[in-house]
Amino acid sequence: MESRIEAAQDAETADVVDAETAVIAAPVQDFKEVKASEVPQTVKDAVAKDFSGATISKAYVNANGEYKLDLATADKKAATVYANAKGEWIKNDMKKQ
Repeated sequence: MESRIEAAQDAETADVVDAETAVIAAPVQDFKEVKASEVPQTVKDAVAKDFSGATISKAYVNANGEYKLDLATADKKAATVYANAKGEWIKNDMKKQ
């Protein structure tokens, strides 16, 4: 009976360790600020097409060539969008401010 309890405790501990390891191993996407003029034209074109009247207020890029863009939309809202260098959206998260 004791060995079953110990085995169950070991299994629970193993799950916790695995969960902690997974969190620690998760990649961190560090974005570095760049000038809006340094954003590829394909990305600027995607912004113009999908966010008519929006302007890029801040731009960031990571080591994978993915862009994080803070936009000021035509209707005075703020939006943060993510795109690759080809102008394809990775994540589109509208935030009202």
